[in-house]
Amino acid sequence: MKRSNIIMFFAAILPLGLFLFPLWKITLEAPQYPIPLGMYIHINDFSDVHPHDIKNINLMNHYVGMKYIPEAIPEFRIFPLGIIITTLIGLIIAFKGNYKWFLFWFILMAVLSAAGLYDFYLWEHNYGHDLDPKAIMKFTNPDGSVMGFQPPLFGSKDILNFRAHSYPRFGALFLGLGIACSLIAFLIGRKNKSTS
Repeated sequence: MKRSNIIMFFAAILPLGLFLFPLWKITLEAPQYPIPLGMYIHINDFSDVHPHDIKNINLMNHYVGMKYIPEAIPEFRIFPLGIIITTLIGLIIAFKGNYKWFLFWFILMAVLSAAGLYDFYLWEHNYGHDLDPKAIMKFTNPDGSVMGFQPPLFGSKDILNFRAHSYPRFGALFLGLGIACSLIAFLIGRKNKSTS
């Protein structure tokens, strides 16, 4: 087996790390919480960083009219299936395809990952802006508009007396490494083709 195909093989299986490790982590720091509240976002689930974190986040968010964090969202059914299908495609390409197909898989995964990030942004935006008008507490911006509570897609952000952090975790690292390896496999395959 050619070196480029071996690298493509690893590229195809690395995204399966999403089934073992969280994809993302959101943390909320505030003076009233000595231990920050946090939640992990997995490819098929939400989970607490510390026991009862999501329950406490939901209770806190209820006062400003935010929806509860659901136990399941449609993406939890779609994303795992997408990773399994793209992994199988990647493995077929690794064993049967030439280096040009490695670039196809790289583009496919990059586009799907970008679409996933955009979907995550839309979910956050809806979660932070579609507020219950009957909420116990209402906050407005200086211009009089209703204040939103959207956490950042990436990085840190102040929301009232909270400091929200949003960063990728090991699952995202495995996905990124897989995508990067497919590009490396393509470049090596192309170089070997030009020198042969």
